[in-house]
Amino acid sequence: MAGTSAATVTPTEGALLPMVGKSDTKPTWCPGCGDFGVIAAIEMAVKKLKIPSHNVTIVSGIGCSSNLPHFLSSYGFHAIHGRSLPVAEGIRWANHELTVIATGGDGDGFGIGCGHFVHTMRRNVDMTYVTMDNQIYGLTTGQASPTSMMGQKTKSTPSGVIENPIDPIALALASGATYVARGFSGDVKHMAELIQNGIAHKGFAFVDALSPCVTYNKINTFDYFRQRVYKLETSGHDPTNLAKAFERSLEWGDKIPIGLFYRTDRPTYEDLEEVLSAGPLARQPAGLKGRDALLDEFA
Repeated sequence: MAGTSAATVTPTEGALLPMVGKSDTKPTWCPGCGDFGVIAAIEMAVKKLKIPSHNVTIVSGIGCSSNLPHFLSSYGFHAIHGRSLPVAEGIRWANHELTVIATGGDGDGFGIGCGHFVHTMRRNVDMTYVTMDNQIYGLTTGQASPTSMMGQKTKSTPSGVIENPIDPIALALASGATYVARGFSGDVKHMAELIQNGIAHKGFAFVDALSPCVTYNKINTFDYFRQRVYKLETSGHDPTNLAKAFERSLEWGDKIPIGLFYRTDRPTYEDLEEVLSAGPLARQPAGLKGRDALLDEFA
């Protein structure tokens, strides 16, 4: 995904800027994987916002879902396991004119990456994080993940999971995310609206996507969710009420809410960091003596 830095791109005045679309690399996901719905929703969201491809950077970690940046025609960075958020933060702080989207799975984001998840939210970094939550480790062929349900039998838990699952929505609310939503791969249009509004939101936007693994999770299937999900938008939920958002986040069983749980406005990390007040670091003078001579050594 290497290419010309977005900071150096100067489109011809009046030129039609290319929008984010499919890349030449074809998805490697299993047929029917919920991640196809997520990538379609992200593409739809960015196109609706009319953000040109050179102004979008998608960062991921490791896992089936984390291959997503390869399949879209934006800039991308494939980080190591659980590290998509600190890399995405670094990109935002180097050039906060860019639209930064982080993607990953429940194992990547809520396991080894959980600490980064919490701290990025409390900083309220102005970016969007989309997790493809399938309640299983798909890439490594079916072990229990941090969101696998109690009692679920997997390759690593043949007698059933004995640990309580993480609740990503409740954790996001408690950690200070200013936009918290959940989508479902079986309703791409609805998810695209959630992601679009998350990208447009000024602050840390989290969208947990229920994205069934059709190969290794035979419990949390498309049919399982279709029988249970309901939209918060049609249930009278007030997304400005944090206490009510917490109540809804704890619903998981016969009824599972999707939609916008909570939204609020407060200053972002970029607003409060004085160094960034002079503009993106990528456009500020480095202030290094002998910079040209140093760069010439690497030419």
